[in-house]
Amino acid sequence: MKDDMVMDLKLFDILAQTFVAEGVSTCFALLGDANMNFATRLAEGGCEMIYVRHEHCAVAAAMAYARKSGEVGVATTTCGPGLTQVMTALPAAVRARIPLVIFTGEAPLKSAWYNQAIDQAPFVLATGADYHVLHHPERMPAAIRDAFLQARRERRPVVVGVPFDLQNRPWAGAPPDPVTSKALAPNPLPMPPHPESVSAAVSLIEASQRIVVMAGLGAVEAGAGDACRALADRCDGLLATTLPARGLFHDHPFNLNVAGGFSTETARTCFAEADLVIGVGTSLSHHNADGGKLWPNAQLLHIDTDPATISQGRIAANTHLRADARLGVEALLDHLPTRAATWRTEDLAHRIANAPADSTEFPKEAGLHDPRDVVAALEEHLPKHWQMVNSSGHCSYYVAQMPSRPQTHFLTIREFGAIGNGISFAMGVAAARPDDTVVMFDGDGSLLMHVQELETIARHKMNILIVVLNDGAYGSEIHKLRAEGLSDEGAVFGRTDLASIARGFGIGGETVTDLDAIPDLVSAFAAAGGAAVWDVPISDKVASPVIRRAHPPK
Repeated sequence: MKDDMVMDLKLFDILAQTFVAEGVSTCFALLGDANMNFATRLAEGGCEMIYVRHEHCAVAAAMAYARKSGEVGVATTTCGPGLTQVMTALPAAVRARIPLVIFTGEAPLKSAWYNQAIDQAPFVLATGADYHVLHHPERMPAAIRDAFLQARRERRPVVVGVPFDLQNRPWAGAPPDPVTSKALAPNPLPMPPHPESVSAAVSLIEASQRIVVMAGLGAVEAGAGDACRALADRCDGLLATTLPARGLFHDHPFNLNVAGGFSTETARTCFAEADLVIGVGTSLSHHNADGGKLWPNAQLLHIDTDPATISQGRIAANTHLRADARLGVEALLDHLPTRAATWRTEDLAHRIANAPADSTEFPKEAGLHDPRDVVAALEEHLPKHWQMVNSSGHCSYYVAQMPSRPQTHFLTIREFGAIGNGISFAMGVAAARPDDTVVMFDGDGSLLMHVQELETIARHKMNILIVVLNDGAYGSEIHKLRAEGLSDEGAVFGRTDLASIARGFGIGGETVTDLDAIPDLVSAFAAAGGAAVWDVPISDKVASPVIRRAHPPK
């Protein structure tokens, strides 16, 4: 005879227990009929629930949480419209290779008609994520575990859909299998390079004169930072990173910072002089190479466990070394002598440290700041140990120019090119780093897309400072329209009083009219903690070099 307690369990109890057994300690949620019982039991099982105000924000926050914590990010939505709201977040997670498991309800099977019923799988599959239909109760615990295993192995989102009438049925099966996805996941050791590939790469390096060692997130994950530094030092080379890996070499005098559309003027000059770029643990994206224009005279040696030739529609690499990022670079070091310094000079180190990222002059506007001056002031006065979150949009170029910040304290996820994610990413980082202060940089248009999450931040007592570069418009669009000689009316909305809105949500709000006030504002925020929005009015006449190169005035 079965235990009475087991007889009283519902399927949603078992599903919640399975998530807890998978080690899920944080879940981002918006409740509805099809997931509220499951989510309630998950919370009662010890999982911290971050209850957001929009389903998209639940999944976007889970993305940042996964990136910062190294764990599978978890979110839950209800069925129908609850799921369709996340269609912008999913492709971003797919392209950023972020493992997620999203529990969503499905319409009840017993109903001949249900208002929120929709064939959910095609929506999810179209984003590149996977969708698991869970309709067999006794199989569900193992299916949940398998979803976590797939998310870990394939590094992409997996959505599991469970009809909510099935969730409410009594559990009549055997106790769930205790074997978890972590126990089943393969643990492959780092891949060493083949000697023939090492020999070919060494020959290429020896034949090159000006070398840039460029690291991506693969290098970060493999712990290849020190090896990359040593390789650049050995070869009289320079260092750079992709945008997501920004800060990996923040304290090196010959670090060019970001490689790509966000490169500084000095970095672009150096890349133009390079005859070899060594890409270590990077996907070689279009933006990383500025569409192939960043290093026009250089070959590219790609060191990666899955080296690529074609990336995002262009030939990205000429030579390959298939290996773990750290082991591959270390193997090269075993065969390369130290070169005399010719490219590395005191003058170049001085230019890297002191030359402006963008020296273009724009007319001053009374009462409005140049965004470059705003970022310079923040770079000087914000504590180095605070977590930085860079959103998307026109303002993100400027915020990338904060070279003193280490990679461990920086996050950006831009793979789908969507704005409106910054506040969600900040919540995800705050959940993953609850003892840290998080600073999120955003534009006014992006913040207003999900400004309701200020209430979530206040309710969950998150320690987040939001700095908004407020140009009263969608920044990228106004500059593009003006370059085309077209009216910008459809992208200009006026300068919303974001500080007042923040105070209305119960958090701090300041309008920064004087950049000299920033040190005192930082001190006050550090002492008080909590959350706040700093509304910084900036000129809408200052266009980033990214925009100016892509859309020169006609």
